[in-house]
Amino acid sequence: MKFSIALLLTFLTGLGLGTTAFVPWWGFVVAAALVGATVHQTATKTFAAGFLGMLMAWGGLAWWIDWQNQSLLSQKIALVLPLGGSAAALLFITGTVGGLLAGLAALSGHYARASVQK
Repeated sequence: MKFSIALLLTFLTGLGLGTTAFVPWWGFVVAAALVGATVHQTATKTFAAGFLGMLMAWGGLAWWIDWQNQSLLSQKIALVLPLGGSAAALLFITGTVGGLLAGLAALSGHYARASVQK
């Protein structure tokens, strides 16, 4: 149950912060760290909740933006990077990078809470 709550909170905060212009792009990292610090669970589950929540949020937002402009920008960026022009690979990498950042931030929040409690 705690895993689902942490995953949902990470997803919703990532989605909310990703659609606002008032927060820098890395604002979701702070939110993931706060979720990791407040929802008490094991380190593995904390990382997994942060990773999966933000993978879905960032990957979903990237796909939505890509779909809105008929993959024009993502195909051009995929040509510049060694992806062979694959927009899908670029979207997957985007979601994975966001997931890793959020997972590590959630894990940092988990360990920060543990160090304060000792």
